[in-house]
Amino acid sequence: MADHQTEEQQVEALKAFWHNNGNAIIAGLFIGFGSFIGYGNYQEHKLESEINTSEAYQNVLELADKDDEAYREAGEKFINENADSSYTALTAFALAKDAAEHQDWQQAAKYLTTAIEKSSDNSLKAIATVRLARVQVQLEQYEQAIATVSQALPESFKASVEEIKGDAYLKQEQLELARTAYQAAIEASGQNVAPALQMKLDDLAQNIVLAK
Repeated sequence: MADHQTEEQQVEALKAFWHNNGNAIIAGLFIGFGSFIGYGNYQEHKLESEINTSEAYQNVLELADKDDEAYREAGEKFINENADSSYTALTAFALAKDAAEHQDWQQAAKYLTTAIEKSSDNSLKAIATVRLARVQVQLEQYEQAIATVSQALPESFKASVEEIKGDAYLKQEQLELARTAYQAAIEASGQNVAPALQMKLDDLAQNIVLAK
C-alpha cells in the first residue's frame, strides 16, 4: 500500500541522514562547545562515544543480509547497551521489519514498542505507533490496536489510523463501524486513495448488502 511505502521511505531517509551526517553533526557540536573552559575533555569523550555508537549501529545493519541469527543477536545487544542513543530506535525499527518479514508478530510488536519508547522524533514515533497497531491486528488484539491508534497522532496519519480501525472492526464483524472507518480513511487520503483501501470498502459494502 502507498502509505506503507511512504512510511518506509521516511524511516530510510532518517537512517540515511544519520549515516551520512551523524558524525559530522556530532563533530560540529564538539567544536562549538570545545572552547569553553573545562568542557573540552568532556566533549572529546562524548564525541568518541557517539562515533563508536554510530559505527556499532552500522556494523549491526551490515549483518542484515548475511546472517539472520547474528543480525538479531547483534541488534538486541546494541539496544541493551545503547539505551540512550538516538540509534536505538532505528535499530528497533530494523529488527521489527525483520520480524515482520518472518511473520514473528510478537517480536515485531516488542521491537516497535521499543522504537516508540526510545525515539525522540515525533514522526518516527508516529510511524512506529501505526505499525504496532497493524501488528496487533495480526495478533488478533483488535481492541488494543484501536486503542493504540486512538492516541494523538499527526493529522497526516489519519488515513492509516482509520484504515487500521476499519481492519480491526471488520475482524470483529462490526461491519457498520468498519465501513465508517474505511470511508473516513478514503476521505483523509484525498487524491491519493490506495486501490487496496477502496477495494476493502467496496467489498464490505457488498457484504453488508448481502447480509440484509
